[in-house]
Amino acid sequence: MTLPVHAEPLGGRLPSDDERAAANQLRTILAAHAADRAALRILDEDKAPVEVTLTPSLSNLLIDLLRHVGSGHAVTLVPVGQMLSTQQAADLLNVSRPFLITLLDRQEIPYTLVGRHRRIRAEHLFAYKQARDARRGDALSALAAMDGEHL
Repeated sequence: MTLPVHAEPLGGRLPSDDERAAANQLRTILAAHAADRAALRILDEDKAPVEVTLTPSLSNLLIDLLRHVGSGHAVTLVPVGQMLSTQQAADLLNVSRPFLITLLDRQEIPYTLVGRHRRIRAEHLFAYKQARDARRGDALSALAAMDGEHL
């Protein structure tokens, strides 16, 4: 997958066994306190303890991130306001770039032109993906219901 210039995958590689274990350990700790404001104590450069308070929404975001790392997946964060190239957007949708261009030409996903290059706002891409996934889920439910009628 093509990454934004400022984004870096986890060291350009999959997480090591030690990183996976640490992610799972931290995820377990955070999950035990996710409903409340969790306070983490970490040591700064001078070995002095610093307390960081996590809101439930931030804890849930970190838990989700740590779940992926703990499972051995490489992770890239994409801010919703990020402008993506057509290749980056195609990679996120897991489609070919020519297919994405077709979606853009059919105005299924909004985009802007920067010079001659199309740029897609990540929030528009995620909205399209969510709607696409919902349509797929509805179609699968309809197929399952039709299959149940023929038994």
